[in-house]
Amino acid sequence: MSLRLRLFLVILPPLLVVSVLLGLWRFEEAQRTSEELFDRSLLAAALAISRDVAISGGDALSPSTRSFISDAGGGEVFYHVTGPAGIYVTGYAYPPRALENNAQDQPNYYIATYRGEEMRVLRMIEDRTIGNLSGETVVTVWQRMSDRQAFARELALRAFALMAGLMVTLALVIWFGVQIGLRPLNDLQQAIQQRSPDDLGGIRRSVPKEVSGIVSTLNRLFGQVRDNIEAHQTFISDAAHQLRNPVSALLAVAETLPNVTDESERAARQSELITAARNSARLTDQLLSLERLRYDARLQVSRVDLSDITQEVCLGLAPTILSRNLDFAFEPGPETLPVDVDKVLVGEALTNLVENALRHGGSEMTRITVRTDLLGEEAAIEVQDDGEGIPLDQAEAAFRRFSQLHSGEGTGLGLAIVEQVMQRHTGTVRLCPVHKGTLIRLTFPLASFER
Repeated sequence: MSLRLRLFLVILPPLLVVSVLLGLWRFEEAQRTSEELFDRSLLAAALAISRDVAISGGDALSPSTRSFISDAGGGEVFYHVTGPAGIYVTGYAYPPRALENNAQDQPNYYIATYRGEEMRVLRMIEDRTIGNLSGETVVTVWQRMSDRQAFARELALRAFALMAGLMVTLALVIWFGVQIGLRPLNDLQQAIQQRSPDDLGGIRRSVPKEVSGIVSTLNRLFGQVRDNIEAHQTFISDAAHQLRNPVSALLAVAETLPNVTDESERAARQSELITAARNSARLTDQLLSLERLRYDARLQVSRVDLSDITQEVCLGLAPTILSRNLDFAFEPGPETLPVDVDKVLVGEALTNLVENALRHGGSEMTRITVRTDLLGEEAAIEVQDDGEGIPLDQAEAAFRRFSQLHSGEGTGLGLAIVEQVMQRHTGTVRLCPVHKGTLIRLTFPLASFER
């Protein structure tokens, strides 16, 4: 449904309901107005007849009075006059009779039937002298109710016609007015359609105040898309640069291997080939993991004890560490550490921290220790080694993608992946001061806090 039609349907139906209610009210008012007008015309006719009877002595009505009562108020008026002692004076012979006797000192209105038709009757009593007789003169005038109703209907129909004309005019104004009001949106749509796919700059077109929020949101979205595209392009460039070296090394070893005849040298080259292939596979896995962390919103979250996850990872890493003649210790805290995390991602982050220590700890490193503990209302994992260490003032560079503080065999992605994992879990990663070596702490919000 178009916005134009939607606005039309939102605005017009309430107005139609209001117009119907006004029409009903106007019909009631027309009936009330008709009754008041016709009652006053009956009273005027009765007063005119009473005056003429008094002036002429009951002989006849004046031509002006006859003309008045013949079509007063849009309908014929009947009359009947009796003088003192009930003597018939003039008018129709038999007037409609009242159902009950009312006060004699004021005009009396009532409904009665006359010759099969419903009539509105006015009976007025006055003291008059006609000829030699003095007494009460009774003037009765009546008029068809159908005449009143026809007049009321005519008033109501005029009001209905006026409101119908106003509603039609209003509908046309709304229909074409909405079209004119939406013209800036149509212009904005055409301007956006004419843009090239590479144009992600902000919209600078002047728009109405009601649309400025939409334009601001679009500009913000364009900026986010532009930043994401630039980040992807930077990542692809960095990834291509980082993959070039291990792939070149792998290709160089593979090309020389067929020409090696010495068995010991051939075995060494095969070992180099396997190492180069592992390095390439590891780099590829880390690149994919980093991108998945940045753009994949899905997490396989479950509630687990952080110490249990850490223990499982340490058991898997222990053979590799011990084969390097290094001491390896896991020191779980005394308390349960319930957390809502993705176990695979947390395991990968911890693995990257330990592998980073193995690659960059140096020849003097003798020990790697992994601990879990409760810090306030947060669960923590600490990975500490006694190797060369990372200076605190270079912490930002250490966590940057493809950044290495010292030349080595690493990819420069390990700590960047750890940082992304912690951001996805609303946790933190911190390089802590230590006397010797490196201490990196991961903190997670507790799912429930118990002492």
